[in-house]
Amino acid sequence: MAGRENGATTVSATMYLASKVGIPVFVTGGIGGVHRHGENTMDVSSDLTELGNTPVAVISAGIKSILDIPRTLEYLETQRVTVAAYRTDEFPAFFTQTSGCKAPARVESPEHCARVIDANIRLEQKSGILIAVPIPREHSASGSLIESAIQQALQEAREKKITGNAETPFLLARVNELTGGASLASSIP
Repeated sequence: MAGRENGATTVSATMYLASKVGIPVFVTGGIGGVHRHGENTMDVSSDLTELGNTPVAVISAGIKSILDIPRTLEYLETQRVTVAAYRTDEFPAFFTQTSGCKAPARVESPEHCARVIDANIRLEQKSGILIAVPIPREHSASGSLIESAIQQALQEAREKKITGNAETPFLLARVNELTGGASLASSIP
């Protein structure tokens, strides 16, 4: 930003920068969250704490499937983050339309989303909003295929002692390999 150049950032960094220049909403693929076994490792994405501290709305395909979605939703509740799913009662799982988790709230239209975002701004909330939009059915990878690949990739990461910030890139790449590219294809429709 200082060099006025393009660059990739995390969701948390994008939220921070958006808030500094007056951008109230942005779209991303998936957000970070509580890692599986995060209750032991305390590996929690800074995306969650930024959502709790920055009044910006994030529209995404949900929480990355390699993470612990139920614990992430609990963490977001603790951070006072408004969480809603678009036209569904079930929270989406990034690669698939369903996660097995009930969505805390539901929005029905772009206008409904705008009203929720506007209310957050008018009430001067200090926390953000997460609106999860399920991936279109035609781009949704098979949930069981993805989950099986995730479990294998997690096992391999443990065996190779890959942890911390090296874990997510490893898991995403390995899941893509194990699914023959289906996970990547479903993440960029």
